[in-house]
Amino acid sequence: MSCVRFICQGCSQPLRQTQSAQASGLDTSRQPVASKLPSAQGEPGAAPEEGPTSRVETGPETLQDGASCRPLPGDGRMSRYNSHIFTLVGKLSSGRTLHSIQKTTRGIFDILSGEEDLVHPLCQDCTDSLLEQLDTQLTISESDSQKYKRCLESQEGISEDEREMLQEELKDVELEEARLVQELEEVEKSRERAAVALEAAQAETEILDQQERQHQREYGKLQWQQLELQDELRSVENQLLYAQTQLAWLEKTNSFGSTFEICQDGPLASINKFRLGCLPTVPVCWNEINAAWGQTALLLRALSNTIGLEFQRFRLIPCGNHSYLQSLTEDAIELPLFCSSGQSAFLYNKFDQAMMAFLDCMQQFKEEAEKGELGIYMPYRIHAEKGLMEDPGASGGFCSIRTHLNSEEQWTKALRLMLINFKWSLAWVSLRYCQK
Repeated sequence: MSCVRFICQGCSQPLRQTQSAQASGLDTSRQPVASKLPSAQGEPGAAPEEGPTSRVETGPETLQDGASCRPLPGDGRMSRYNSHIFTLVGKLSSGRTLHSIQKTTRGIFDILSGEEDLVHPLCQDCTDSLLEQLDTQLTISESDSQKYKRCLESQEGISEDEREMLQEELKDVELEEARLVQELEEVEKSRERAAVALEAAQAETEILDQQERQHQREYGKLQWQQLELQDELRSVENQLLYAQTQLAWLEKTNSFGSTFEICQDGPLASINKFRLGCLPTVPVCWNEINAAWGQTALLLRALSNTIGLEFQRFRLIPCGNHSYLQSLTEDAIELPLFCSSGQSAFLYNKFDQAMMAFLDCMQQFKEEAEKGELGIYMPYRIHAEKGLMEDPGASGGFCSIRTHLNSEEQWTKALRLMLINFKWSLAWVSLRYCQK
């Protein structure tokens, strides 16, 4: 037959029943009998004596009286068992009666049906420890009982006045307790309101944090734009400073003197490196003379624009080495201020007419520029009607600007005197321009 094995509830050591417990038909589903048997103190391997005296019949009442089942105040384990019924695992005998088998079967049925709790026994060491704990609790309970007894004895000696005084103090304490409870309830309500307010504040704080992060991003963008604008401002300031420097330099610069350079090289005069005139000993090609006339026409046009002069009889049109004058009275006749190399300038009447018309425009400029406090001064007088330049320092006094019935020397000298007057005109215009 199979034997029932047990595990200690405290230390989980395997346990076995003694022969006396088996002989008595102990219900394994119930608590073991707390009886002290001699075989429990023997060696695990010692076999108990078999016989009628070794089998003890024990009823349910005896089992209930011999063991108790109550929760422990310490760790909540079940009540102590008598460790003498169980020993460590060894060789178990199989002698059992029909009554014990029936009781065991009923106990198992009760456990399976949930009508009875399954409990486990304890070994001897765990039983001793449990007993020590119970003794300690018993000592504490006895001490509390003695204190209660002394308190009751002391209350018997209290007078009625003192009792009434204590009763009043108790009522005051109860009132104070009630007041404190009410205050506690109010504090709890305040705490709940504070919790609600805290949640609302936290939600508002989260919204403010989001707004702050958004503002930080926008602030970063604005700072970036500010840096870009500062860079642009510094660039514009540098450009303005450069422009102001250039303007100051240009204001001090003589634009006419830089644009038109008139110089005299012996009997010939030149403008911007182009010689105007020719001599038998110093031949000059007509392309260079035409270019010099173009530069001279451009100079006269610039001088007239500076003083706001509009010519009356001719319109001066500078066009490089093919400059010309256009008549304003005779059906817009064009007078070329140039001569081709295949033509004889001294037989070309239109070229002479163009040079005399140019002197007429120069005379108009001189008359207009002489007006005012700072009037112009030209060292050589102009006779535009006759096409002559007057030289007061030389014999003969007059030089014709026409080529017809004129020598190359006289023609070249008249051109040189005309360019000298233009050089004085450049100085006058530059002085007037600087004063403005």
